[in-house]
Amino acid sequence: QVQLVESGGGLVQAGGSLRLSCAASGGTFINYAMGWFRQAPGKEREFVAAVTWSGGHTYYEDSVKGRFTISRDNAKNTVYLQMNSLKPEDTADYYCAAARTASYHTIVLVTTYNYWGQGTQVTVSS
Repeated sequence: QVQLVESGGGLVQAGGSLRLSCAASGGTFINYAMGWFRQAPGKEREFVAAVTWSGGHTYYEDSVKGRFTISRDNAKNTVYLQMNSLKPEDTADYYCAAARTASYHTIVLVTTYNYWGQGTQVTVSS
């Protein structure tokens, strides 16, 4: 059983930056692809970014490309999401997730992921 704990959320003005962290425990971190998703009030959970087990491949939702960067430190069992040039529409609860198996096509899907964190809130003011 993998436990995921997110941190780093908060209130920031538009144009600002935040760095989210997700610490994993209870499993072999390197065995998992890792993803970040977000869910705004009244909306479905959506894919934001993902990284393969080695960190060699990353994937981004179109609206965050060039602004967000996902990375992982397998020695620290932690995945990060650096968010720059934040916009009010980035406001949401952000969730970290771990997937045992993921392909190029499925790594963006909520249903691919086996374990989820509790979420961290990000609010971007205009």
